[in-house]
Amino acid sequence: MAATAEPESTAKRGTGGRPTREEAARREARIVEVATRLFIERGFDGTSIDAVAEAAGVSKPTLYSRYQDKRALFEAVLQDRIREWLAPLSAAAEMQALRAAPRDAATVLDELSRNLLARSHAPGAAALTRCIAAQAIQFPNLARLAYEEGWLRGVRAVGRLLVVMAEQGQIAIDDPEITADLFLNLVLGRSSKQALYGIEVDVEVQEKRRRAAVALFLAGVRPSPA
Repeated sequence: MAATAEPESTAKRGTGGRPTREEAARREARIVEVATRLFIERGFDGTSIDAVAEAAGVSKPTLYSRYQDKRALFEAVLQDRIREWLAPLSAAAEMQALRAAPRDAATVLDELSRNLLARSHAPGAAALTRCIAAQAIQFPNLARLAYEEGWLRGVRAVGRLLVVMAEQGQIAIDDPEITADLFLNLVLGRSSKQALYGIEVDVEVQEKRRRAAVALFLAGVRPSPA
């Protein structure tokens, strides 16, 4: 991938030889893209700033001017992955909330659970999670960032969807955030652990479990007969 990078010496420059905003944004995106690949392939300890600079086609001074150290670069990678994986989830949950019709909770949660599993198995997701877990003790703030900006934001997105369903009378819940957390654990729990441990997921078993998880969840939140 490094061979396709635009050499700094040939890049167009803005006034005074400084890169334009567009050039700077492209360069930063390139650095984060390359760093993501290297962190996933080599892990945190096996990835160096020098290797990222070389693969991204930028000088070390350029890289250090943007990221103080490898930890700062890893945090940028983490934030980028969170945006890429979480934003579509939040958007999907919100869109389904808007489209949800009375007595349609089963369909909405079925679609959402499929979306969740597909995104949890996106290329590199498990590898990056393992990388974060391996550095959790050394860099607790990064682990907290992954948890709060990843898992908790996902919980809140699903919680907003559940609130809409509750307002429509489709389900009865006391605490949307706790209920959303339980739903996510039911749907993702087993497959996420298998992916984290590098165990191959049986697609048929996963699908059977997904359907059972949605059915069990709905059985627990359906309003009691009057």
